[in-house]
Amino acid sequence: MQWKGIYPALTTPFTKEDEIDLPLFEKNLQAQINAGIDGIILGGTLGESSVLSTEEKEKLVKFAIEKVAGKIPVILNIAEGSTREALQQVQYASDWGAQGLMALPPMRYKSDHRESVEWFKAISDSTDLPIIVYNNPIDYKTLITLEMFDELKDCKNIEAVKESTRDVTNVTRMRNRFGDRYKILCGVDTLAMEELCLGADGWVAGLVCAFPKETVAIYRLVKAGRIEEAAKIYRWFMPLLEMDIHPKLVQYIKLAQQEGGIGSEEVRAPRLSLQGDERERILKTIREGISQRPELPDYLSIKI
Repeated sequence: MQWKGIYPALTTPFTKEDEIDLPLFEKNLQAQINAGIDGIILGGTLGESSVLSTEEKEKLVKFAIEKVAGKIPVILNIAEGSTREALQQVQYASDWGAQGLMALPPMRYKSDHRESVEWFKAISDSTDLPIIVYNNPIDYKTLITLEMFDELKDCKNIEAVKESTRDVTNVTRMRNRFGDRYKILCGVDTLAMEELCLGADGWVAGLVCAFPKETVAIYRLVKAGRIEEAAKIYRWFMPLLEMDIHPKLVQYIKLAQQEGGIGSEEVRAPRLSLQGDERERILKTIREGISQRPELPDYLSIKI
C-alpha cells in the first residue's frame, strides 16, 4: 500500500427502491479510475456506512474488487461501537478480499487515552492488512493525540493517518515527531492544498466523487511544484469543497454527482434528499461551479 495520492471516500448509490445501485456505482468508479485516483475507500461517512448491512458491505467490496481488476487498492472503513464487532468486521474485510482498512475510534463512546490505544492495537493485532487511522475529533469526538500515535508505533500495519483534525499544523507536528513513520493523508477537502504543500502524502477526498479530474489535478500539480496552477483550480473548487464540512455532506455531494452525470441524489433514511430553498441554494453553487469549470493541464502525464 503506497498511501499517497487521491483516495476517494466513495458514496453508496441507491435506487428509488432503496437498493444499492451497482450499475451507477460502477459508472462512478470508472470515472474515478479514468481520472487517475490511487485507491478507494468504501463504507465511510460518505458511503453511509451506519445504514449499510454487512451483506451490503460485502456486495460493495466484492463488486469493487472485481471491477478495479487490481488497478487500485480497495479499502474498507471500520466504524463500530464495540471491539468485538470491529474485529468481526476486520475479519469480513479480509475474507472479502479488501486490501486495506480505515479505522475510526469507538463509535457512540468517547474512549480515553488508554482505551483508544487498546482499541487500535486490537484491530492491528487481528489482521495483516495495512491500516489508516481516521483522526476526526470534530465529528467523532475522540482526538487521537501524538502521544497515542507514539504508543502505536510498534503496530507495523498501522501505516497512515487520515488527518481531519482541521488543524493544518498537525501535519508539521506529526512530521516533527515521527518523520516518515506514518503516511499523512488530508481528510478535509477545504484544507487539502494547504496540507499537501506542508508535506501530506495524499488526500482522502469527498468532492472527488463528483469532480475526480480536478481533484487529481490539484494533487499532481502540487507534488510537481506547480503551485500557481494548482491554486487556480483550488480557488475555483473552494465553494464546492465547502460542502464536505457540512452535516449534510452526503446529500450535497450526491446532488453534485447527479448534476455531473455520475451519481444520484438518492440517500437512505434517516437522511432525506434535499428539497425547497436548501436544494436550490446548493444546486446554484454546483451549477455555477460546473459552468465555470477550469481547463485542466495534461495532469496525468506529470511525473511525481
